Amino acid sequence: MKLERTFSILTVILFVVACTTNPFTGKKTLALVPNSQILPMAFQQYEQFLSEHKVIKNTPNAQMVKSVGRKISIAAKRYLTANGYAGYLKDYRWEYNLVEDPAVNAWCMPGGKIVFYTGILPVTKGEAGIAAVMGHEVAHALANHGQQRMSAGQLQALGAVAGNVALNNDPESQQIFNVAYGIGTNLGVMLPFSRSHESEADKIGLILMAIAGYDPIEAAHLWERMEKQGGGAPPEILSTHPSSERRIQNIKSWVADAKAEARKFGVTSFKK
Repeated sequence: MKLERTFSILTVILFVVACTTNPFTGKKTLALVPNSQILPMAFQQYEQFLSEHKVIKNTPNAQMVKSVGRKISIAAKRYLTANGYAGYLKDYRWEYNLVEDPAVNAWCMPGGKIVFYTGILPVTKGEAGIAAVMGHEVAHALANHGQQRMSAGQLQALGAVAGNVALNNDPESQQIFNVAYGIGTNLGVMLPFSRSHESEADKIGLILMAIAGYDPIEAAHLWERMEKQGGGAPPEILSTHPSSERRIQNIKSWVADAKAEARKFGVTSFKK
């Protein structure tokens, strides 16, 4: 019982002291692993990734990815500075690369390290579509979603250890607990956590692309095209992402707010 109490107290302490503030929502978020550890690892992994893949350089598409990326990063800096977070990006090392790969994908590592795969370009269909994807991926990094997922994973592991310690003398009960705990925490906590991050990144991404001068409705059009790609997505409850239908509806409902936010920065026309 003493060890169980220790685990409980430790968990409470972790929740209280290991938090940071999301600059877009103002909410406290988990930060068990500090960015001082995450960013150097991310930069190293990014360089390794580039060394192992074909980076497309000096083509119109590669230049467009870099151009849009710079506009989105400038928009992020303007927003953060205006909202009391000047210096938030001081440790970021922005980089935007187009990589030859048929996957319909793009990503942004912590610290602003971005990759677009050539396979997503037929879906983005131009600059505004790239801005929609770029805004979403950059939003993940700005909101420290990677840090939060790592922290949640650590808490999930801590809970598993505590449960097994509590059932120390009963291997059969431990096995039942581990199966139930794994399924329960994934379906009830980890997957909803991931879906909430995707929705948050969608909303933040709209603001960034609007401040950068792109029409945020293009994000909805992007997802409509993505939905037509098919691919047999799993039911939303089993997925790390919201359903395409929910995503499109949410984005359309947020467009007006994103444009209103952009107007605070003097942006009154939006490129499609």
